[in-house]
Amino acid sequence: MQFLITNDDGIESPGIEALAAAARTLGEPVVVAPAEPRSGVSHAVTWHEGVRIEPRGDRRFAIHGTPADCTRLGLLHLVPEAKWILSGINQGANLGADIYYSGTVAAVREALLHGWPGIAVSHYRRSRMEFDWERATRWSAPILAELMAKPIERGMFYNVNLPILPRDAPDPEIVWCPLDPKPLALNYRHEEESGLYYAGDYHLRDRTPGADVDVCFGGKIAITAVRLL
Repeated sequence: MQFLITNDDGIESPGIEALAAAARTLGEPVVVAPAEPRSGVSHAVTWHEGVRIEPRGDRRFAIHGTPADCTRLGLLHLVPEAKWILSGINQGANLGADIYYSGTVAAVREALLHGWPGIAVSHYRRSRMEFDWERATRWSAPILAELMAKPIERGMFYNVNLPILPRDAPDPEIVWCPLDPKPLALNYRHEEESGLYYAGDYHLRDRTPGADVDVCFGGKIAITAVRLL
């Protein structure tokens, strides 16, 4: 079974290799990812200029475009036999309203529009705490297996968020939960020469009890079934 693996952090991100490693326990991953980081571009696609495909070794292709471009070109030219589109592991959470501007999630959403099922995987982060990608692979592999074993529902994808935990912490609980409907706070700082910069504190965002922000911030793996159509 083939998988199309993509992300928005770029093909050299350690998170994409962690996801590919998890996918190898189930089949054959083919990496089709942006040549450079394209975080936060949401569902942008390239219309008015060419998009170049650059081979980067065995079953690895860098796309000079957006995450949604990667999904389109991957399904059309590079991995047409893919059974699932897997996006991530993003270096940072994609919780609640984040899914609307996340390139990681948009890559899966683009796949859904064309009839393919998909899973987006992201990893919450905090300053002074390093990612443990080997552990993220170990957490992700059984989750992928569980989700892929479920009946495929057209117009639905899965959004998975891993917590950040101390290295000696036990493996986290897995919780199915809804998206948090609360938006990020509206807060900008002004810099005289370059304008306004978003200055909301992501870690202090409002939490709805039992929703994905609350679950992931609380040290558990949050899984949400998101319906597009």
